[in-house]
Amino acid sequence: MATPAQWLEGARPRTLPAAVAPVLAGTGVAAFLDSAVWWKASLALVVALALQVGVNYANDYSDGIRGTDADRVGPLRLVGSGVATAAHVRRAAFLAFGVAAVVGLVLAVTTAWWIVLVGAVCIVAAWFYTGGEKPYGYLGLGEVMVFVFFGLVAVTGTTYVQTGSFPLASLYAAVGIGALACAILVANNLRDIPTDREVGKRTLAVVLDEERTRYLYAFLVGLAVVALVGVALETTWLTLLAVVFLVPAVPALRLVLSGTTGRGLVPVLQRTGTAELVYGGVLFLALLLPR
Repeated sequence: MATPAQWLEGARPRTLPAAVAPVLAGTGVAAFLDSAVWWKASLALVVALALQVGVNYANDYSDGIRGTDADRVGPLRLVGSGVATAAHVRRAAFLAFGVAAVVGLVLAVTTAWWIVLVGAVCIVAAWFYTGGEKPYGYLGLGEVMVFVFFGLVAVTGTTYVQTGSFPLASLYAAVGIGALACAILVANNLRDIPTDREVGKRTLAVVLDEERTRYLYAFLVGLAVVALVGVALETTWLTLLAVVFLVPAVPALRLVLSGTTGRGLVPVLQRTGTAELVYGGVLFLALLLPR
């Protein structure tokens, strides 16, 4: 029976910046437009966190029952390590998705009913990343879906529920946040190339090979910088202060480009997560200040 500490570790709290950052960025744009609705922003944050925890438990369950987590470098896998049963981890994933669905329904009722459909698609995408007979995470599509759902949908959706619109600044911010969220997954899959190959898990990193995956990581960090310029052109030059995200991102980039492998890449995940949180947090503050 897993302990509370093990359940917490299994939820992978270090991935939570990928849920917090898009809400901060999207709310920042809403605040700049003088349209922030703080209780809706809070509910959007709950939805994002619940989805992130849900997808983490769902991945733990699906990879665990397939045996792909039997010899994996990184955080504790509840099913793969045997500290929790597959049924219990699946139940935890569904509970997290249920929280996201209920809170998301409140946002839909108070904003627009079509948001229910968007929320349902998000939950389905979260489950089938590694779940089902043909999970898209095993087909090299994980990064695409992370960019779409933890970037484009999360940021522009947060702005929409508060403003009722899709301003261009929100789209630029979504590209930057999505790029860094993608970079986290790229670093994770770069680390796992050897074990993923052994079990037949064809992530994008496996398809591209190690060298091109490292260049992809660098491209995503650069894309986040370019997107930041777009936000500044649509709003205020103060948003360029978010370039401070490079403070944790550059050391991570050096590790990636230096050929680091295995456990040596664990700090890259941590620093990239920090970089994304800094990116979203500074954008939020910079867009809030003019108001």
